[in-house]
Amino acid sequence: MTGNDHRGDPPGQPGSEARSLAHRQADLVQALTAGKRVPPGFDGFRVEAARVALLRKRAGEVSRQWPLLAAGFGGGWKREFAAWAAARPTQGSLRDGWDFARELAGRDALPELAGEELAAREALWRYDGSSAPRPRRGPAVRAAAGAVVVQIFGRVRVLRRP
Repeated sequence: MTGNDHRGDPPGQPGSEARSLAHRQADLVQALTAGKRVPPGFDGFRVEAARVALLRKRAGEVSRQWPLLAAGFGGGWKREFAAWAAARPTQGSLRDGWDFARELAGRDALPELAGEELAAREALWRYDGSSAPRPRRGPAVRAAAGAVVVQIFGRVRVLRRP
């Protein structure tokens, strides 16, 4: 056991109390952001209210990164996004919107407005779904929801709109 390893601390020692608090905090964060169950000792109603508020805030942040995606759902945007995001920890608003748009496109459920937006992002950036997006270096042609976009030297042109 090293000096930084406190797994052997007897109960009641400062190290074990800090770990216990850290575990409870981690469980609470999982309940708030990833749809896990509410940990013992927390008010389920209040945790649920905070979780819903965080999902709405997250939807607002994604709508700023993906305005056409959000507009495609009209007044139902926050509800639709929150249903998708409820059990998914955030990857940041850009990536959350990208993942949501790709999933919708895969089910042929991407709103027409969002097709051009997704195709333009796909043409300008490389995103594998797990690591941070990186700018494309060469030309690209991408299509989504009926929109076809070409990118050459960092400029995007729409060839066909839905």
